[in-house]
Amino acid sequence: YAEHMEGNTRLEITWTILPLFLVMAFAYLGAVNLAETRRVDPEAIVVNVTGRQWSWSFEYPPVNGVAVISDQLHLPVGKQVLLRMTSTDVIHSFWVPEFRVKQDLVPGRITELRITPTLEGSYKVRCAELCGAAHYSMEGPVIVSSQADYDAWMGEQLQIAEEAAQTPEGRGRALVAANGCAACHSVDGSESRGPTWFNLFGRQDELTDGSVVTVDEAYIHESIEAPQAKIVRGFETILMPAYDFTDEQLADIVAYIQTLK
Repeated sequence: YAEHMEGNTRLEITWTILPLFLVMAFAYLGAVNLAETRRVDPEAIVVNVTGRQWSWSFEYPPVNGVAVISDQLHLPVGKQVLLRMTSTDVIHSFWVPEFRVKQDLVPGRITELRITPTLEGSYKVRCAELCGAAHYSMEGPVIVSSQADYDAWMGEQLQIAEEAAQTPEGRGRALVAANGCAACHSVDGSESRGPTWFNLFGRQDELTDGSVVTVDEAYIHESIEAPQAKIVRGFETILMPAYDFTDEQLADIVAYIQTLK
């Protein structure tokens, strides 16, 4: 017969106390890291993020009344950034895989996300929420750089914004950047989801019904306000959303398109 054992008090204490200390150590490390991720820096950079089908735009803090709006997200390394995000149409989701964060953007609401990038480099923000036909290509560049390089880039963008505000074509270019038009329309003749804007003004395009239209100011206005009314052949599957610009803004956009030659 096997020998009957009443137990081993020393062994039982060991396998109880040791795991307890391990769990407490892991809990402490987790709490420290969680507190760091939720730390609020009163001097954090605030960037307003807008998601739309199918592009991103980023508005940086104004300097002397001049705001920088870009389709690129530039961040200084080691500096906390508060992203205040919203959507103009459907639900999108801000996702930079390397940052290990994801946050939904909801129409009519502001959602917030705090990040502190720790490694310089080039990344991409992607939409992680199915948002329509071109969801697969809704991405934008994210550049994490030194504070000096970030300040230099911001200085260049401020100068461009100040100069742009003085001319119709400059204001039009700023509107294009703010509304993510470059996500579908190239300005250098390269292929994209929508017709290129290079040499667009005055060009004759064939529509899906077989008719031919001359791209003039009236046609551009109509294509912005009612984009499904006259679709260029070859771009039938692109569902461009309608935009509600003022007459002055439309004139500025046309002026910018006229410079793309």
